[in-house]
Amino acid sequence: MMRLIWLAFVGMLLILAQSVAAQARSESLAPLAEQISPAVVNITTSTLIEGQTGPQGIVPEGSPFEDFFREFQDRNGGDGENRPRRSNALGSGFVISEDGYIVTNNHVIAEADEILVEFFPGDGQPAKDLVAKVIGRDEKTDIALLKVEAEGPLNYVQFGDSDIARVGDWVIAMGNPLGQGFSVSAGIISARNRALSGSYDDYIQTDAAINRGNSGGPLFNMNGEVIGVNTAILSPNGGSIGIGFSMASNVVIKVVDQLREFGETRRGWLGVRIQDVTEDMAEAMGLDKPGGALISDVPEGPAEEAGLLAGDVIISFDGVEVEDTRGLVRQVGETTVGKSVRVVVHRDGGTQTVLVTLGRREDAERDENGEEPEAEVPTEEDKDVLGLTISPLNDSQREELGLDADAEGLVVTNVDESSEAFEKGLRAGDLITEAGQQKVTTIADLEARMEEAREAGRKSLLLLVRRGGEPRFVALSLEQ
Repeated sequence: MMRLIWLAFVGMLLILAQSVAAQARSESLAPLAEQISPAVVNITTSTLIEGQTGPQGIVPEGSPFEDFFREFQDRNGGDGENRPRRSNALGSGFVISEDGYIVTNNHVIAEADEILVEFFPGDGQPAKDLVAKVIGRDEKTDIALLKVEAEGPLNYVQFGDSDIARVGDWVIAMGNPLGQGFSVSAGIISARNRALSGSYDDYIQTDAAINRGNSGGPLFNMNGEVIGVNTAILSPNGGSIGIGFSMASNVVIKVVDQLREFGETRRGWLGVRIQDVTEDMAEAMGLDKPGGALISDVPEGPAEEAGLLAGDVIISFDGVEVEDTRGLVRQVGETTVGKSVRVVVHRDGGTQTVLVTLGRREDAERDENGEEPEAEVPTEEDKDVLGLTISPLNDSQREELGLDADAEGLVVTNVDESSEAFEKGLRAGDLITEAGQQKVTTIADLEARMEEAREAGRKSLLLLVRRGGEPRFVALSLEQ
């Protein structure tokens, strides 16, 4: 009897599964596509390219055939010059307000002399292409904001919350792939929080087909909300192989709001150089686990004024736990310029809270000066330790390294290529300024720091190393 009941139960499950599958196959994305398509636009840009004089590229300059080819060009091109010509490029975008604001990629409209926006054909849409002007653009996130003037209100779409999107969620990409006009493709979210090359990257990876011309187009969730801006693909041949990247909407929203208000971005600036905390660094500093952002240098700026120090590990910023340097850079950049924030750091075995008033990153980047190049320095007084040959810094070395007259530390004159130090990138000419988060000016200082670390039961010693003015922390094992 129980067996019959079990078989009946299994049969009902199979019937239910088949019904669900059949229903899924019968569902169509057409209603959603019809709803959101009117807000998607094709973008055509035109750039004037200057012509070159004479038969360049055909024969070498001064060749006896130069006059012949010049005469040939005169007959076919008029005055013997390559006249200025226009180069066209295609992309996509989407309308975010009824009064004509449009979001696209910066690389779609960069250096364009003219930008034309073509709207999806339909009721209430402009009957012809409209000329767009650039309101603002941001190279770091590859986002640009355009504006068109239409006779009436335009169809538009809204941004959704990209942070709640999950791997496996269905998405729709729309745009102008390969210049073929309005096109829809569907897929799923393959991965989240991808970084390509920028400090503020937060890409959604999708297998929805994205090709050239899709750039700047929207990535929709199933509610018809924009959760990403299609920006890049990974491809060996220029076509979609199912790995596309869309800048997450929660990044785009902040950029667009600033471009709309100011015509430019205004990112927060803390004013520190930072690096990730590795396991051996955490052990050397007495931290329970890797995490946070280790300050390697504090140049002139907000952090210096507030009292942050090289060797501090930022573990919380404005009430949010700091996981790594990438997360901190994004969080600082998204914080309002001029805001006073609480920064919690690990220092001297405990935690301290420092109040910092943020500056503006764009201003800091404009004021940034170049750094001195690195140099290799031969010295006499030296000692082998931790796979390094080191020597106290003297005046001649300061001059050769391009250091200030008051610079102090230990110069690396040689590195054992079989050592851990070599594997971790130390090279001759590097300057060690701290060990165990304390200044070192003599070899005796370094040896004392090593002994203190051993007595504290630590297996590694944390060194602050400068090269060409750029600082970084390196943890070297004491067991060698």
